Amino acid sequence: RRCGLAGGRSYSGGGAYPSVSLTCPLPGVPKAVFAAAESRERFETRVTVLENGLRVASQNKFGQFCTVGILVNSGSRHEAKYLSGISHFLEKLAFSSTAQFGSKDEILLTLEKHGGICDCQASRDTIMYAVSADARGLDTVVNLLADVTLQPRLSDEEIEMTRMAIKFELEDLNMRPDPEPLLTEMIHAAAFRDNTVGLNRFCPVENTDKIDRALLHSYLSSYYTPDRMVLAGVGMEHEHLVECARKYLLGVEPVWGSGHRRDVDRSVAQYTGGIVKVEKDMSDVSLGPTPIPELTHIMIGLESCSFLEDDFIPFAVLNMMMGGGGSFSAGGPGKGMFTRLYLNVLNRHHWMYNATSYHHSYEDTGLLCIHASADPKQVREMVEIITREFILMAGAVGEVELERAKTQLKSMLMMNLESRPVIFEDVGRQVLATNTRKLPHELCALISQVKPADIKRVVTKMLHKKPAVAALGDLTDLPSYEHIQAALSSKDGRLPRLYRLFR
Repeated sequence: RRCGLAGGRSYSGGGAYPSVSLTCPLPGVPKAVFAAAESRERFETRVTVLENGLRVASQNKFGQFCTVGILVNSGSRHEAKYLSGISHFLEKLAFSSTAQFGSKDEILLTLEKHGGICDCQASRDTIMYAVSADARGLDTVVNLLADVTLQPRLSDEEIEMTRMAIKFELEDLNMRPDPEPLLTEMIHAAAFRDNTVGLNRFCPVENTDKIDRALLHSYLSSYYTPDRMVLAGVGMEHEHLVECARKYLLGVEPVWGSGHRRDVDRSVAQYTGGIVKVEKDMSDVSLGPTPIPELTHIMIGLESCSFLEDDFIPFAVLNMMMGGGGSFSAGGPGKGMFTRLYLNVLNRHHWMYNATSYHHSYEDTGLLCIHASADPKQVREMVEIITREFILMAGAVGEVELERAKTQLKSMLMMNLESRPVIFEDVGRQVLATNTRKLPHELCALISQVKPADIKRVVTKMLHKKPAVAALGDLTDLPSYEHIQAALSSKDGRLPRLYRLFR
C-alpha cells in the first residue's frame, strides 16, 4: 500500500485523479485535532437544590437550541379536596397574561425573537410548562417561565375563554372515532375508584362553571411551592441555568401570596378493581364518506407496580412482549409483528380490529392493560381471548421472544432519547420523583438483566388482583364482571374452562 500521491488513474469522465490512500496522512497537511469530552461527567445529568427547595436539573446537549421548563408535582390525582378539573383549567390557562406580559400574544412575540415555542401538559401527577428556544435566550425564557408559573393574572376573560375551550374539548372527546383517551379515563376510574390516579383527568361538564380565580389560587397556594418544582433544561451549561433560577425563582412572591401552606394530599393509590361501562351508539362515528365499522371497545387491566420499584423494568419488558396494535397498522419492518398480541390474537382472529397492550406507571402504583375492539356480536369471544392472553403471560417465556422484547425496548428508549424535548421530560420527571436520573446506559443494563423467571414472578403477582374493566359501545353481549374475574383467576389457563365460564 503506497502513501502519498500515486500515479494517475483514468476515470470514465476522462479526467485523471491521483490515487490517495485512506489510511496514511496526507503529505503537508497539519495533523487533525479532534474534539474530545473533558470527562464523562459532561454528559451526566446535574442537579442543584436551591435554598427554597427548588431543584435545578440539566443535561448538556450541544446545539443551537435548548429546551427548558418547570415541572410541578401537581395533577388530577391531587384534586380530592377540590373540585375535579382544576389541572385541566391550569393547562388551558398556561402562557396567558402575567404580571410582566399583558397577553398571550405578547408572550409568543417574546419567544419568537428567540425562535421559541411553548407548551403546557397536565397529567395525573405532573403539570409541565416547557419552552424550546435559541440557547442564547435562556435568561429571557427562564424569566418568562417563572412569570407564567408564579405570576399568572387569571383574568375573568381568560377563565371564561378556558371554560369554552374545555366544553368544546369534552364534546370532541365524546365524538371522536378514536376512543382511546376516553377508555384510558374509564380504566383508571375502574382500577382506582374515587381515589388518586382514578380521579378524572378532564374537567367534568358540571364543574366548568364552578371553577374561578379564588379556587385556582387556593389550589396553587398548596401545590405550586418550590419544594414541589423542578426547573429542568437540556442544551445549556448547568451553571448558567442555576444562575437564571436564582435570579428569577428564588425569593419570588407568587401572585396568590406565600401565606401558610394548606395540607397537601399525600394519599397513596388504593387499587380497587371493578368495571366502568358506557353504553354508546358507535354505528356512525365516521368523519368522512368512508364508513367506519361499528365497534365495541373493551379494556382489561391489572395492577402492576410503581416506576420506583425494581419490578418496573420486567413489567416494561412484558408490555413490549405483548405489544400489538391495530389490524390496519401491520406491515413493514418495526411494526411489532412478532409480539404476542399480533401472533396469538390479530393473526388468528381476522374479525378483531385492535389488540394493544399499555403500561401506565406512577409513583405509588401502575396498571397493565390490553385494549381490544371488535364487532358488537363478537364481544363475548373477544373478552375470552383477551383474558386468555393474561393467563398465558404466566406460562413459559421463550428465550427468543424475551430477547426480542428486550432489544425492542432498548431500541425504543434510545430512539426516543434522540429528541431534545424527550430528554427534557425524562430529566424533569425522574428528578421530580427521585431527585436523580438514571442514564440510558443504566436502564439498558437493567433491561438486559431481565430473565424469564422475572416475567413469571411479576405476572403471578399481578394475576392475584381483581381485574379493572372498561367497556364502551354496544354492550349487549358483554360477559358479567364476575365471569371476567373468574376467567382471570383460572390457574391452568385451559381453554375449555374459559369456554364454560363464558357460555
